[in-house]
Amino acid sequence: MSGAVPARAAASAHPGLRDGYRYFLAIPTRWMDNDSYGHVNNVTYYSFFDTVVNEHLIRVGGLDIARDPAIGLVVETLCKFRKSLTFPDGIDAGLRVVKLGTSSVKYEIGLFRHDDPEPAATGHFVHVWVDRATQRPVPIPPAIRAVLESLVGDSLE
Repeated sequence: MSGAVPARAAASAHPGLRDGYRYFLAIPTRWMDNDSYGHVNNVTYYSFFDTVVNEHLIRVGGLDIARDPAIGLVVETLCKFRKSLTFPDGIDAGLRVVKLGTSSVKYEIGLFRHDDPEPAATGHFVHVWVDRATQRPVPIPPAIRAVLESLVGDSLE
């Protein structure tokens, strides 16, 4: 990963375009990401989704994935493929929160080639926060909630 890049703020941002996302992470593609058809394999898009969400929770939210008593479990994902990505494309993974409940959060992610305003893929990712030991739902930890609130934006769906 080449690191986080700030989201571009826009008062009238279109939710499906780059300006509709609150946070970006630059992610390089790798040679091994390409499949036999010469483009990034579908499963890799989900890896990019997982990477932008968890990088933000760990780096910005302070989530300690090894020791925190509350963890986020993925309960739902969706990806809509719009354009092919291929190695050596650089990707800006855009992130926003479109639903923030007591114990759950729904993120929307857009994968953009560097400097392309239209996404190559869009989708969502839902976390339910649970107690690590019991696996029962718990409220989103306050520090994580504060970080998630800063990502709230308009939904594309």
